[in-house]
Amino acid sequence: MFYWVALSLVPGVGSVLFKRLLDPLGSPEAVFRAPLRELLKVEGVGEKVAREIQKGPPEEKVERELRRVQETGGRILTFQDLQYPKRLKTIYDPPPLLYVKGEVKERDDLALAVVGSRKTTPYGRWITERMSQEIARHGVTIVSGMARGIDSVAHGGAISAGGRTLAVLGCGVDVVYPSESRNLYRQIIDHGAVLSEFPMGSPPEAIHFPRRNRIISGLSIGVVVVQASAESGSLITADYALEQGREVFAIPGNVGADGSRGTNRLIREGAKRVESSDDILEEVLPQWKREKEDLSRTPSPERDLPEEEKAIYRLLGDSPLHIDEITREARVDSGKVSSLLMNLELKGLIIQWPGKSFTKKM
Repeated sequence: MFYWVALSLVPGVGSVLFKRLLDPLGSPEAVFRAPLRELLKVEGVGEKVAREIQKGPPEEKVERELRRVQETGGRILTFQDLQYPKRLKTIYDPPPLLYVKGEVKERDDLALAVVGSRKTTPYGRWITERMSQEIARHGVTIVSGMARGIDSVAHGGAISAGGRTLAVLGCGVDVVYPSESRNLYRQIIDHGAVLSEFPMGSPPEAIHFPRRNRIISGLSIGVVVVQASAESGSLITADYALEQGREVFAIPGNVGADGSRGTNRLIREGAKRVESSDDILEEVLPQWKREKEDLSRTPSPERDLPEEEKAIYRLLGDSPLHIDEITREARVDSGKVSSLLMNLELKGLIIQWPGKSFTKKM
């Protein structure tokens, strides 16, 4: 984890560039060890960024970051971890690191984002709470941003129905924002998780929130917008959802009311008009069922492997594993392991990374 955090803290290395560096080099540790000429071959890496990488990991800063995660009861998921949300991994720029307080479960793959205005009406709060409750009772995780207004009501509705909810923050996971939501923050951790791509202690700066919106939509099968003005940040989430191939739903509001201009515009532009939770569930649940059926029909790549190759294949995952570690885990001599790995690579089932490390081919 040390090198993952270290690379994320290098100035100029964002989500896209982080992934581009890993594609040819295999691991963050290999990135730091790579010669300048190899770094400059990576698309988007200029000499300034390459020189920053070559300075090496900022050890004191990284150790402090890891210590803060541990002290606050959090954890970090990398996009090569099996627990990293599968749907989020498919977007163009998934965050390389997700800071987490609480627990992200496999069932959270069936998730729906509910977002809207910070300035709400009694009707907006009522419809948001009722819908979130009904959807959560069907086993759908509610995702939002823990902001004042619609976001907070959506989280609360899921929790009151005994469901799960995820909050994506525009600050560090150890920062409660808004400050009056401390109790909600604790409840979300108990019934799901708070997530952030920003380092520990990061303040809730305005530039953070548009970026976090891509994670809200990225985690979700669809996005529901409730009460949004023409300039509402929730429309940014809807735009991200469309870019990511997600469904967009909108609850209509009073014609001419400022708090309805954004949602009414979305409906005119093709968003699905929502009058009850059934309008959402009839779209979301069949899509989820189709995804699961497609997955179940996909034959397991290990099915026809000899037992020795199957045992090696099962040791590998998304994160690169060094051949020495594979040999120790398999309890087979190194020559035999090398031969089995070569067979798996020739069959197109695994990838060898620089430094004799291996992953499954995903």
